[in-house]
Parts: sequence; structure tokens; C-alpha cells
Amino acid sequence: MNNKLLNWVFVGQLVLFGLIITGILPRETVFFLVAGLVVYILFASLEDATVFFVRSIPFFIAIPITATFDNFNIWRILSAIIFLRWIWPKITNKFQISNFKIPLFLLLIFAVLSIIPAPDKILAIKRIIYFLNLSLIGLVIYDLAQNERSAKRLIKNISIPVIAVTLVGFIQLGSTYIMDIYQFMDFWAGKIQFNQFGSAWSYIVYNLGNTWYAYYGEQISLRMFSLFPDSHSFPQFILLGLPAIFALALRKFEGVSLNLKKLYRTRTGLIIIWVPIVFLAAILSGTRGIWLASLGAAGLGFIMMALFKKAGVQENRKIIFKYVLSYLVLFFLLFSIALPLNASPQFLLYKQDAALLAKRVRSIINFGETSNKERIRIYKLTLVSIYKNPLLGVGIGNFPVVLNQDLALAKAGSSAHNIYLQVAAEMGILALIFSLWFLWLLMRKIYRNFVYSKDWEITIYNGASLIFVSWVLIYSLTDVALFDERAFLMFVATISLILAIKNPDNTGY
Repeated sequence: MNNKLLNWVFVGQLVLFGLIITGILPRETVFFLVAGLVVYILFASLEDATVFFVRSIPFFIAIPITATFDNFNIWRILSAIIFLRWIWPKITNKFQISNFKIPLFLLLIFAVLSIIPAPDKILAIKRIIYFLNLSLIGLVIYDLAQNERSAKRLIKNISIPVIAVTLVGFIQLGSTYIMDIYQFMDFWAGKIQFNQFGSAWSYIVYNLGNTWYAYYGEQISLRMFSLFPDSHSFPQFILLGLPAIFALALRKFEGVSLNLKKLYRTRTGLIIIWVPIVFLAAILSGTRGIWLASLGAAGLGFIMMALFKKAGVQENRKIIFKYVLSYLVLFFLLFSIALPLNASPQFLLYKQDAALLAKRVRSIINFGETSNKERIRIYKLTLVSIYKNPLLGVGIGNFPVVLNQDLALAKAGSSAHNIYLQVAAEMGILALIFSLWFLWLLMRKIYRNFVYSKDWEITIYNGASLIFVSWVLIYSLTDVALFDERAFLMFVATISLILAIKNPDNTGY
């Protein structure tokens, strides 16, 4: 383990990342960045390489291989190298990936079978490769995190990109007060995201639509998206990172007899100040599904407390869970700060209506609102498609055919606006059942980790994960942005950490 070298490489990557995406250095500099990172990943210890990867998820950048093929991201190469370094010594040794492999293996089988009915089989194959590539790092994290020291090191490093992209989000908000809408688009779409993700994505956000703004007639407000392609994947990424922040903030209370009053009065780790900042960023993303899903996460939290009481869970664990859950009150209170920010004169435009965000909140239950009407129409068409193609769906990656759209719109965000309906529509009902089976096993595992883990930091991490992983999964009822590569990599890292923990109960899982 060489933290000093890891930190220097990470800082160097951040510097080059910033200079490239802002256009100060040409895009071709990425080739030097790739070469340097490959050398580091090859020669660092496997644990250091994995920690570096997790820390760098939002800062990986597309490689401009040619003018028309410039969206192949660095993470694809690094995850493959890390996986190969991990798998090579195990080829001659037997190893298991726990009972969670069954639904995942079955899901993979149906993904492959769904190629058969797919109108565009190449697109389906590319989609399978995409998800396999995303999942490689999860296998390595799962193996490393069975060592508690490594697991806690990974938890610590998850907090770093969460804090970083939240900071960038507020810098982005600040830029709306010094730029008009055209300057903003030129900078964030034409420069930052062009250099981050390539020309194809830049064209999409310029010409085919994006989720960066909330419109009210001629009035417009930013929906914070930070270094992410949209305002939906950004809040999921930072919410999935909050358990790590809570674990670091509350680890000092190990072995201390707790009560809620004591927790509120005693200073926790200073990193706790990022919780309300992350909450505010999630609100300012303008993602109504995230707001609504918070109610579901809160409701599930109360159900968990009842289960803890019935199961006779240790008092300190119940108090920690109540403390983390109580922060959701702060989330709702922060709307009072988000309201004036949203109503402020962004993009050098005066806003006549000071209640813009309040109108957007109320629009959640307005089924006549344009966005809601379109979602309902899509849900109906998706259900019809599932009814017509129940076994293998229309083919993974081929969802646009459900809406009678051009398959090229798959990259432009054509989706079921519900991750569970999307799985069923693309791969069939059995694939949905296997997905739900896996998620049930995951939530049960988080619960058992929280109840049985002997390590205090890991206990806190899993207690908070009960809330925040649930929040993201509930939100997925209204969107498929979890499939964005940055959000999905964070999800893979999170669930791999969770599944790796061994418990002293009868099953171990």
C-alpha cells in the first residue's frame, strides 16, 4: 500500500482532467493521461489500483481515438486491467462469488437470449459488453472488501469523489450568474462535456435535448448536473456516497453508550457538514423523482425501526439508524434554501415568479403536466410491449422500438422512465423477476450487515445504506439514469462492498 503515490497520481489526474475539459490543453493530451494511468494501474498494488479507480469514477474522460469515435472512456481500459490482474492468480484456484451469483447469472443468460428478437443485434451485443465492462471492478472490490481494513479504506475513498462533484455542482450554479444561456451552453456542452464524453454526446445535448433546465414560459432555472451528462444520474451518485460520509463522521462513537440527545449535542467528524450540502445539491438537481423517493426512503426507515425493535437489535445500532434517518428532516427543510436560489435571476435573466421551485414540486402530482403525461404514455406503451413480448422482450439496448422511435435515440435517452419496466421490456418478465430477486437479496444483506457486523464503521455504513440505497432504488421507479456509467459504477462499488461483508449469523450472508 502506497497512499502517498496514489494521492500524487490522483492529483495529477485531476489537474490534467481540469485542463483538458476546460480546453486549456488539447484533447489529444488524453493519450498521455491514459498511458500514465495504465502504467500506475499495472504496477501499483491491486488494492491501491482499485482504490484509485473508485476515487476517480467521475473524473474518467473519453479518449479521442478518431474524429467519429471519440467516446471510448478511460474507465473501460482501467477496469479491464484491474480485473485481469485480479483474475489471473485465481484461474488455477477455485473461488466463489456467493449465492448472489444465481440471479445475476440467470439475468446474464436472458440478456444474451434477448439478442434473438432484437431488431439491432449489434446494439444489443454492445449493451451486454457495456454492462459486463461496468461489472468487472465489482468482482475485484468484492474480493478485496472481504478484508475489513480494505473495506474501510474503500469506504473512505468513496467519499472523495462525492464531495468533489458536489463542489463542482455549486461552481456550476455560480456560473449561471455570470453567463447567459448561450454562453453557458457553449461552455458546459461545447467545451466541458464535449471534452468529457465526446462529440456525439455534445451533439445530443445541443440538438436533441437535455435535462439541464427547468422551464416556466420564458423563465429558466438550472437543474444542477455537475460533471454528469444529466441532472438524474448526478443526485443518484451523491446519494449513494452518503453512507460513506456518515460512516466516517460517526466512527468515533465506537464502544460508547449512545442516546439521540448525546449524538445531537456531541460533535461528530467534521465531514458531516457535507450531508446537508449534498442534500441541497440533490434538491437543486430539480429531479422530482428524487424528491418523491425521499418520502419512500423515510417510510421504509420507519418500517426498519419497527423490525429492529421486533428483532431485538442492539440499542446503539437502533440509535445510529434513527440519527441517520433524522437527517431526512433536514433534506425537507433545505427546500426553504433551494426556493430562493431557484428563483434568483440566473443566466442574466430577471425572474418575475419567485415560486418557480414550489411550482415544480406541486407538478409532481399534476398528471396533466406535459412531462407527467408523456411518462404515463410511455408506461402504457411499455406495458403493451411487455404483454406482446413477455419471454425475451424486444432485445437489450433496443428499447426505442417500444416507442416506435429510431434506434439511434437509445443514446439520446429514449427509455421507459422506470428501470424495472425497462428490464422487462428489453429482456422479458423472467429477467425482471431475477433482477428483483437480486435486489431483495441485496436489501436483506444490508439489513444483516447492520444487525450482525462486529465492525462499527461497517455497521454505520450499512445502516445508512438501508436508507440511501433504498432511496435510489425507489427513484428508479421513475427513471433509468442508474444505467449511466458513472452512477452505475458507484452502484457496483457500493453493492460489492455490501456483499463482501461476512457476518457471524448462521448463513454468513
